[in-house]
Amino acid sequence: MIAYASRNVVSPRQPSALARIVGWRRVRFVLGAALGAWLLLSPEWRSGLTSVLPRAIAVGLVAMIAFGVTEQWPRRLPRWLARWVLQVIVTALAVPLGSLAMYLGFMALGDPPFWQDQARFEGFFYLTFLGVLIAPWAALAALVRQREAFARHQALEFDLERSELERQALEARLQLLQAQVAPHFLFNSLANVQALVDAGSPKAAPVLRSLTTYLRAAVPRLDDAHTTLADELELVRAYLELMHLRMPDRLAFALRVDDGAGGVRCPPITVLTLVENAVRHGIDPSEDGGRIDLDVALRDGRCIVRVADTGLGLSTSTGGHGTGLATLRARLALSYGDDAHLRLSEVAPHGVCAELDLPAKDAA
Repeated sequence: MIAYASRNVVSPRQPSALARIVGWRRVRFVLGAALGAWLLLSPEWRSGLTSVLPRAIAVGLVAMIAFGVTEQWPRRLPRWLARWVLQVIVTALAVPLGSLAMYLGFMALGDPPFWQDQARFEGFFYLTFLGVLIAPWAALAALVRQREAFARHQALEFDLERSELERQALEARLQLLQAQVAPHFLFNSLANVQALVDAGSPKAAPVLRSLTTYLRAAVPRLDDAHTTLADELELVRAYLELMHLRMPDRLAFALRVDDGAGGVRCPPITVLTLVENAVRHGIDPSEDGGRIDLDVALRDGRCIVRVADTGLGLSTSTGGHGTGLATLRARLALSYGDDAHLRLSEVAPHGVCAELDLPAKDAA
């Protein structure tokens, strides 16, 4: 379980090997443990604070260095030896070895060996025993903390990676849906021109010229992830004027927009899809034609777009409402989630009202 604990979290600002061995958090822990050892041993130690505390700190630092060194070296271990096991064993062995080296190193010339001095030997024994008791458990605690930090880091990386993959998938799907909008709109527009040509109407040439001019402005915007309502309404007006050239006696329209609504962000061809749907499935099939009213209002942080027509209506419309609205709903779901709504309703005595409810967020 602890086999992964000794791994260090890889990050762009990973500290150096020396900084990881003698990091301030580890030194601070050693100082705290040494102070605890002094509180336990000083009543029985003849030399008091000046003798116990420095020796406890020295032994603790030796154990800390042993833990840090085996954390990084050797680079490769045999399969049968886990690194955390090596760290715990070496840390435990570093305590008596460090105590022995310290006592031998501080022996004055001519002094008898410390094991022949009962007081000094007892000090060595108590310090070593307490160090061996504390050091392995402290090493295990450090390993567990490392493992928890590594697990949290991995979980965060997985969450970020999953979010990025989800975002890329949504963008790819949105681009696919927007790519479907372009041919759908072009085919409908060309079908209108073809109808004029087949009927021999003298309006076919000016309508075709108007369509060409309009498409030069509209098609490049299909590649944008978002646009503004001002741009949308410009396209809508051009489209309605184009349709009015084709059927001047059968189509009337009016646009009413609240001040400040033009800067609201929306997916491209959103409002145009509603207007085109009203013309194609409501006004055009009707013998008497009809009227289209487009209203854009701002209410409590929301933007309400209403496209109402006096065409055939939902129940008598021929051919349904095409794929435009279905594609629009999918694009809205990808762009806004549950924060955007599209509703269709009947208009008395006949006609359809499409109401689009969007968050009123200005384009950056």
